[in-house]
Amino acid sequence: MIFGSLALGEAEGAVLAHTLRLSGRVIKKGTVLDHDAIAALRAAGLGQVIAARLEPGDIGENEAASRLAAALASANVKASRAGTGRVNLLATETGLFRVSRAAVDRLNAVHEALTLGTLPDATPVTAGEMVATVKIIPFAVPGSLLIEVEARARAEETILAVHPFRPLTAGLVVSELPGLKEKAAQNIIAATEARLAALGGRVLPALRAPHEEAPIADALARLCADGADLLLVAGASAVVDRRDVGPMAILRLGGEIRHFGMPVDPGNLICIGRIGGKPALVLPGCAGSSRPNGIDFVLRLLAAGLDAGPREVMAMGVGGLLKDVPTRGLPRARAVAQEDKPPPEAAPRRPSIAAIVLAAGQSSRMAPHHKLLLPDRAGKPMIARVVDNLLSSPARPILVVVGHRADDIRAALAGRPVAFVPAADYAEGLAASLRAGITALPGEARAALICLGDMPLVTARVIERLIEAYDPDEGRLIAVPMHRGRPGNPVLWDRRFFPEIAALTGDAGARRLLDQHLEAMTEVEMPEDSVLRDFDTVESLASLPERLRPELP
Repeated sequence: MIFGSLALGEAEGAVLAHTLRLSGRVIKKGTVLDHDAIAALRAAGLGQVIAARLEPGDIGENEAASRLAAALASANVKASRAGTGRVNLLATETGLFRVSRAAVDRLNAVHEALTLGTLPDATPVTAGEMVATVKIIPFAVPGSLLIEVEARARAEETILAVHPFRPLTAGLVVSELPGLKEKAAQNIIAATEARLAALGGRVLPALRAPHEEAPIADALARLCADGADLLLVAGASAVVDRRDVGPMAILRLGGEIRHFGMPVDPGNLICIGRIGGKPALVLPGCAGSSRPNGIDFVLRLLAAGLDAGPREVMAMGVGGLLKDVPTRGLPRARAVAQEDKPPPEAAPRRPSIAAIVLAAGQSSRMAPHHKLLLPDRAGKPMIARVVDNLLSSPARPILVVVGHRADDIRAALAGRPVAFVPAADYAEGLAASLRAGITALPGEARAALICLGDMPLVTARVIERLIEAYDPDEGRLIAVPMHRGRPGNPVLWDRRFFPEIAALTGDAGARRLLDQHLEAMTEVEMPEDSVLRDFDTVESLASLPERLRPELP
């Protein structure tokens, strides 16, 4: 690849290195300069540009990223579309992400131009979450280099994998000693139920037993008979030796003790055994705490169908220091009051992308009908079709702005997990609805899709592609769907533009802001024209697919 200053006469077909803002036009970084772009640059009085010219055998950044990602993808890890030399690898199942650090290091050591970054090993992920990213640093790489790295990736054993969580049924024995507070036992039961629920499993009704070998063994036998495929013992006193009562109860039933202890703190004193092929754990003293500890590490492996034997447990040391220290934000001494609270739900790793559905208008162009309330052949109103498509996408939360016939819109969406936002001044125009929706967004919303209530053909996949294209780190702050060169809806906006949207007035939407922020915009080509098609006149309804076409009275 040749990089540097090129005379315009030599720049056609080269890749522009830096965004240039001309009068009435912006030519963005990464644009392949064609005849029209060169003419525009000449008209602006420019004679040279900083650009990259591909040499014979070079592979462009997007193709290179796509090819390397394809070599890394596995059964439960898929590649996104390429953009600016980046391809994200996404989990297709909720489960445990595993990665070979050694293999990643070997790939990254080949050449600085090709990079792979991942989440830490043994990270729990949800379906659709990004687990790794391939980034090509220059605008192009030599084809021979790419072929070498592809071959190395394929020669490795699976580098990236997501092992789906399977719904475990756990049986829990809580042993008791005189003087043990009932609250302690209840904390153990609640924390264990929350841990299993977070992994898609459940806990059978807990059994109580004296803190003795025989009663604990009897309780474990009953849980096996009740269908438990994971056995847990939480002692009134923490297990301190392989010959303590919990481990001996496992041996009494013909089981085995595979490992005692782990390099994770809190959680050191865990005992891992097996009874008839079923994992059997004697839990450490931190079993009653909802805070992260070694129990979580082991349960994730088991829920993912992976072994939790000596080799796996003793490899948990790096990252195993979970105990609070004074330099951390919430030392344990200050968190005691929180221990009795139910464990919080895991925060989503993916940035919150909200959706605002504009459904406050008066539908004057379709009078006397209200377009959003017209039912299709299946009896579903148009607004319900739009919202159901959004509910099938990752966008959350979904805010529906209501005004004209608000009660009827609410009734049409009854039972759906959406929030309704009243726009009292909806009659002033579209900007009033936008203002109401933007103002109501929660603080954690990183971006928002502005959706029209009369576009029932926009599917969840369209929404997903817009969300995938959004990347603040790469400067892709506005995602605009395109079909054959024409911009459509919905448009995804980063939160930094919310104040400008809220300040709009009149009956025009946020699209007027696009020309002011062309450098932040990424165009997402869509194969279908659904992003161009709204239905706000009686005549337009005739072009709907027959199953969605309402029968007008």
